[in-house]
Amino acid sequence: MSAALPRVAVLGYGRFGQAFVELLLRAGHPLQVFDPHATVPAELAAPSLVAATADASWIVLAMPVPQLRAALLALRPLLHAGQTVFDVGSVKLHPCALMDELLGTDIPHLGTHPLFGPISLARGDHPRRVVLCPAVAHPHAAARAGDLFRALDCEVIVQEPASHDRAMASTHALAFFIAKGLIDLGVDEGMPMAPPSFQGLQRMLEAVRGDAGHLFGAIQRENPYAAEARESLLRELERIHRQLLVDPDDGMAIAARPGCE
Repeated sequence: MSAALPRVAVLGYGRFGQAFVELLLRAGHPLQVFDPHATVPAELAAPSLVAATADASWIVLAMPVPQLRAALLALRPLLHAGQTVFDVGSVKLHPCALMDELLGTDIPHLGTHPLFGPISLARGDHPRRVVLCPAVAHPHAAARAGDLFRALDCEVIVQEPASHDRAMASTHALAFFIAKGLIDLGVDEGMPMAPPSFQGLQRMLEAVRGDAGHLFGAIQRENPYAAEARESLLRELERIHRQLLVDPDDGMAIAARPGCE
């Protein structure tokens, strides 16, 4: 008989929390969910934070980033060194610093960013990737978390929090920024003549439309590099716009990548 999988406490039952719970359940993990602000299915719901975390090996912080400090302060007296805490937020510098500050060397912890969400999970998109940001004091926690995510059919990428946030500022944050602008302009509404080249953008638009506001706000406001990335994009778009107006024959064709001709 195979050994029982470790119990997981998921704190937060928003859109990603729900999707991550389904992923854990499909893998066979016993778990409980605590979220006083959401309706949790009775068979999963813990009556209190104490009950949710009492016998859990993994503590998953799935609440919005602004709620992390209060959650960690409430959690800290309940935790012991046999448990591992990780967040699943889209930014890493601030959450990782908070866990270092409030959990310290006593409670194993790390930052994680699953590079998937409810929509991509529902579509069955692969590869499914996750970034791990190990705490300096707890390298073994990151190694165990890597095993956990690989068992969930995820590819694991290890990165420092600052490197993660810089990369996300020029990818995730800019993609959502562009998509939000297009949605607010009504670009994706009633477009029967949209060409196939627009389909990739439609996936971005779908993700932003489905967001409750927490994700967009977090990746724009909580990432310390996002504002600079947005400003650089706006400057470059303005430059291209002005150049097109003053010189329509300036040869602004986009160069093809090698091997793409």
